[in-house]
Amino acid sequence: MDKILVHGGKILEGDVRIGGSKNSALPILAATLLTKEKCVIDRVPDLSDIHYMLTILSSLGAEVERASGVVQIRAEKIITEAPYEIVRKMRASVCILGPLLGREKSAKVSLPGGCVIGDRPIDLHLKGFEALGAKVTVKGGDIFLHADKLKGARINLRGRHGPTVLGTGNIMMAAVLAEGTTVIEGAAEEPEVVDLARFLTAMGARISGAGTQHIEIEGVAELHGANHTVIPDRIEAGTFLVAGAIAGTRVTITRTEPEHLGAVIHALKEAGFNLSHTSDTVTISPNGARKPLHLETIPYPGFPTDMQAQFCAMLATMNGTSVVTETVFPQRFMHVAELKRMGANIELIDHHATIHGVERLSGAPVMASDLRASAALVLAALPADGVTEINRVYHIDRGYEAIDEKLNGLGAHIERVKAK
Repeated sequence: MDKILVHGGKILEGDVRIGGSKNSALPILAATLLTKEKCVIDRVPDLSDIHYMLTILSSLGAEVERASGVVQIRAEKIITEAPYEIVRKMRASVCILGPLLGREKSAKVSLPGGCVIGDRPIDLHLKGFEALGAKVTVKGGDIFLHADKLKGARINLRGRHGPTVLGTGNIMMAAVLAEGTTVIEGAAEEPEVVDLARFLTAMGARISGAGTQHIEIEGVAELHGANHTVIPDRIEAGTFLVAGAIAGTRVTITRTEPEHLGAVIHALKEAGFNLSHTSDTVTISPNGARKPLHLETIPYPGFPTDMQAQFCAMLATMNGTSVVTETVFPQRFMHVAELKRMGANIELIDHHATIHGVERLSGAPVMASDLRASAALVLAALPADGVTEINRVYHIDRGYEAIDEKLNGLGAHIERVKAK
């Protein structure tokens, strides 16, 4: 098992290229199960979560070829059962349910695993499948789906903490081959949902309204193969912008979509940083007037929960008192204890973190608890005194492609070593 050593105090400057979106690529890869024809997906990031998804697709009978960020998949003959040994490592494996149900009208998939960031139920997914006409049974840790046929329905996917992104994608993928028209109310508006809809449309699906809370899907008899390029990863982009804020003089992220980063860019400007952008780049630099923030995570286009931990790391060394409220995953504060080991002054009450900025953090041994928490610890370590040892970095490899190499390219000093 690897660990990362971050030697603090280095100044970041330069350009860094953003990879394809993990959260977009995973359901798009799953959607290739909807056709017997070959699909070609470009700009697929080299991440452990992507590897798990390709393993799942292969286990279901799909032919998978991968080279230099391009994945070719032909799912001519597939089976409909994915056991726990295959899906246990990744929560996003649940997004194979929609394609299997849509194409084969049957699926048996074990309840998935993934990050430990609180309760993340899939009840809205199952509710949507039932509305389309599927019989849903959960037994012995397995989900069983079966339908004689699927029929369009009106489905509301808004949950207690907002819309479900994976759920919206799952229902879209099941509904594209259903009879009649499906209307999803309370749909997630994230760019990843729009990207999935673009791919499904390229396959022959009829979808309107993606990117709004009201999506309409007119079912078709079959889908065909298609080529598609995955959108840039807005969370990786945001993470490198925060790296530039924490330890940079000028950092430019390239091959990105600035319009997907609106809430993050706004928050960084509110914190006192200079930001400028072109059609596919964003540059951040300090202006000497850093200010505390009051942030609240809300579904897109609001401030993303997947950037909450990284901002906590940044705010830990900014003058004044900041307050961060987590409304999407209220228990998603496991990074706070590790930041406090580095000297951060943070009070955590329920889903509110009050952060009193300190002058500097100090390197310490810390433990990554989930994907975004691990990124936050790397960011916090960049300007810290001494060396920070980050353990369980397999979490970070789930969602960041060569983050250590990219940061070193900007001037950081990071080593990846084998844990004893």
